[in-house]
Amino acid sequence: MNPFTYSRASDQQTAINGVAAHEHAKYLGGGTNLIDLMKMGVEHPEQLVDINRLDLTKVEQLPGNGGVRIGALVRNSDLAEHNLIKTNYPVLSEALLSGASPQLRNLATTGGNLLQRTRCYYFYDPAFPMCNKRDPGSGCGALEGYNRIHAILGQSDKCIAVHPSDMCVAMAALEAVVRVQGPNGERTIRLADFHRLPGETPQVETNLQPNELITAVDLPALPFAKRSHYLKVRDRASYAFALVSVAAILEMDGGRIKSARVALGGVAHKPWRAHKAEQALGGKEPNDASFRAAAEAELANAHGYKYNSFKIELTKRAITQALRTVAGMG
Repeated sequence: MNPFTYSRASDQQTAINGVAAHEHAKYLGGGTNLIDLMKMGVEHPEQLVDINRLDLTKVEQLPGNGGVRIGALVRNSDLAEHNLIKTNYPVLSEALLSGASPQLRNLATTGGNLLQRTRCYYFYDPAFPMCNKRDPGSGCGALEGYNRIHAILGQSDKCIAVHPSDMCVAMAALEAVVRVQGPNGERTIRLADFHRLPGETPQVETNLQPNELITAVDLPALPFAKRSHYLKVRDRASYAFALVSVAAILEMDGGRIKSARVALGGVAHKPWRAHKAEQALGGKEPNDASFRAAAEAELANAHGYKYNSFKIELTKRAITQALRTVAGMG
């Protein structure tokens, strides 16, 4: 681990100024991902600005529209067990509880979860020389290497890594909005626009501007989100990242699906909103045939590699099962 200096901010502007004053500075919240990356030699911040004393730890109902604002420093464990979340957005509670271990959830923050970096083997270990995300222009070792956990949607020939967060998949289905503050003031970013696909620049993972601080995440009022579920498929029952995950929400009108929201994890460089599946479900009866047709539509352009082609069928089955659960079909 390289040497670094440390400071503790007492308010948001002090934190922003502290990071802006150093070219290679990072905000420090829970540190559950950043410290690992520093130990591995992947991240090399010269300055850490501790933001844990900032007043960003509340979960509160928004006036007027009935949505919810989640402070950036709300711990994953607290958010998962919060009454507003468990009652109105069960898919988010389930996603959080499926992630990491209880010890890590007690430290990990909402803002930090948004900024999780991939667990691609080639990125995480500098002993592997080829990683465009870690060293732009060096190549992608996963393309011809061991790519079992890698992307099947939205990838490029520069990077086939996947985004690791469970929380973000649920928030994508819920159409969350990220609130940030920086040297130029405050702004909002739709979660759909927050993370980026790899394209030609896989090292640029989000649309945050330099020095911007995540302050909160807003969830819109969605009464039908009470009918939702998060399904995670992984190699072991706990403390494992998703091979495939599905956040599913159904709005029913009589015996038919009025609208659907589906997001996928473990399949792309960002939480993948399954718009084709959603369109295919509109107006349909909730049954296995319509669920499978929606999954087929979403995965029509999926592309697998030597070790991960199984994920295409696995994703189709996961979508079908998640929708069955939401529809009360078991």
